[in-house]
Amino acid sequence: MRISISIGKYATNPYMIPGLETPVYCIEELCYLLGENAVLIDQTIMTRNLAEWVDKELGLTELAQQMYAIIQRQGSLSTFVCLIMEYAGLQDMYYIDSVRKILKRGAGLSAIERHKRQIDYLVSKKKYVSAVRGYHSLIEKWNYVSENGTSILPGINVLSAIHHNLGVAYTGLMLYERAADCFEEAYRLDREREHYLAFIAAKRMGLDENGYISFAAGLTDGYEDTLKLEKTMEKLNAEWESRAETHSLKLRRQMRDSGDAYKYYAENDRILKGLKDGYRENVSV
Repeated sequence: MRISISIGKYATNPYMIPGLETPVYCIEELCYLLGENAVLIDQTIMTRNLAEWVDKELGLTELAQQMYAIIQRQGSLSTFVCLIMEYAGLQDMYYIDSVRKILKRGAGLSAIERHKRQIDYLVSKKKYVSAVRGYHSLIEKWNYVSENGTSILPGINVLSAIHHNLGVAYTGLMLYERAADCFEEAYRLDREREHYLAFIAAKRMGLDENGYISFAAGLTDGYEDTLKLEKTMEKLNAEWESRAETHSLKLRRQMRDSGDAYKYYAENDRILKGLKDGYRENVSV
């Protein structure tokens, strides 16, 4: 990421924002990083080190003095971040207000809830392997606090959401049995129907036909849900049939069946390369 500067100087020594681990060299890069990662940042960015860097490296003494003042009076994170963004003038006020709202929503969250939001962000970016590790670490932390009473835990709905989202991450990795276990645990914790429906769907994806029929027949209060799920699956299958990827797959089958080996393997290599590139991106930290 490189952005042309409009105020201040390029830093000789970049600043690394805690938790984001991306070096920034100018005020515009700092604003971009703060805005695009508003859901991830917390009070740890409000340090005198950042204000000093803005002063000494960027030459923006006036902004640095205002940052010092907010830090000194222990002002809000949203005020601190939006001050920087407004001073730089890179984004419009509509964008800055949206960032302010995101930061205010996160202001009252516990450490566990903030950590969960950060891992949820990994899921949204399809970083499933990193998300799985993060959720397991968070569950271990929850259990430790629960057993030792070192701090106050948020409501049980937060723990159920952690298990549910862990199931979503496992689903992204096509580990459906593990996903089903997570959804089932989430449902056990707070009995929200969303978890139960996800549990049935994971079972549907993870079991063969006979296994799923046996599973569905054994449900005492979810048989109707399995019927609804089948209708949803039929709809999704119809959508899949209409997609370009399906058309490409059928063409490759025709190449294979017609004996056109050169085109068939060349197309396979092209698709396989794309899948590998996507996989490396999705599982990277």
